[in-house]
Amino acid sequence: MDSYKVARQSILKEKDLADFTGGASLELIRAAEDKIGLKFTGAYLDYLKTFGAGNFGAQEIYGILNDEFENSSVPDAIWFTLTERRESNLPANLLVIYDTGSDELFCLDFNQLDSIGEPKVVSFIPGVALDSQTYETTAENFGEFLLKLINEEI
Repeated sequence: MDSYKVARQSILKEKDLADFTGGASLELIRAAEDKIGLKFTGAYLDYLKTFGAGNFGAQEIYGILNDEFENSSVPDAIWFTLTERRESNLPANLLVIYDTGSDELFCLDFNQLDSIGEPKVVSFIPGVALDSQTYETTAENFGEFLLKLINEEI
């Protein structure tokens, strides 16, 4: 079974640890894609439709809260990504999905897609010169990244 399916089942099973906003509608997801200029696919798209955004224990996984993309807060991935684009020159191919709280952001990299269109999860450090920054791959896809977070909590 793939990583995302295992993570999804764990979230649904461990209700006492799960605190999510509820799934986002396809209409809201398409509006978010238009706003951010990226197309969501596969596991992350399913995450948005199933959970929206929220926490699993202490792990806060960003997604879509509502259509207030310019005036929101964490765990809104669209708002946070737009804010980081303005404040730290976050490249347009990255979508922030997790903040470590220690100057490192984990992002989906839409310039690095696998054979089925799933973006890799990479590390971005705001304030480091973009021309000298290489993105360290932290997971091959969103499902693998999410499963690591879930397993840390269980």
